Amino acid sequence: MPRVAERRRPARGAAAVALCAVLAACVPTASGSPSGSPSATPQPLPTEQPSPSGGTPDPSATATPEPLSLELPADQDRRTVAVDVDPQVPPGDNGQIVVTVTNRTDRRVPELVLRWPTALRDNLFLAPFRPSEQRIADGGPPLIQDWTKWVDGPGESGEPAGTTSLGWGPLLPGGTLTIPILVTRNARGEVAFDFQVLAGESILTQPDGEPAELRVSVP
Repeated sequence: MPRVAERRRPARGAAAVALCAVLAACVPTASGSPSGSPSATPQPLPTEQPSPSGGTPDPSATATPEPLSLELPADQDRRTVAVDVDPQVPPGDNGQIVVTVTNRTDRRVPELVLRWPTALRDNLFLAPFRPSEQRIADGGPPLIQDWTKWVDGPGESGEPAGTTSLGWGPLLPGGTLTIPILVTRNARGEVAFDFQVLAGESILTQPDGEPAELRVSVP
């Protein structure tokens, strides 16, 4: 009788070894990852790029106006004036600021207006006169005054909020007005503020073409 070939089963131990070898070939080792797959190495977080000046941009570094500054009016009057502001205020005392304005044109300025920040009065109180018994007495003699208005804005003629405006009558062609403003000190120390010269609500022009706004310092 012919012999039939007997199929031999592999030993269980050998089969387990072969299976472990196949699994080991499929699992990445700790030394790397399979070719073409992304690396698992942690990447550094992106950092903020420096500004062109070499430093890191500061979101809070925005331009801020100077204390006691004024916004320029929307309109500029092209009439030219020469302006001189002379603070005559001793340190720690009262005094006056003398403003001299000369009309360099052949046109009349109907009402010359001087303007400063109202908040200045926390340090210096500016006024066209000092109170007196004669001024406040009932039935006193009529008062003669050169100034035409003294207004804290917002005012009826467009004076903006946060400003004090002192009107001082007309300025004739080629004429000069010398205006003393009395100063009462409310706080010690030096203070600087913006000071404007206008025709109504339009700022006048200095000889160099710039708006008639000055930065005044009082010691």
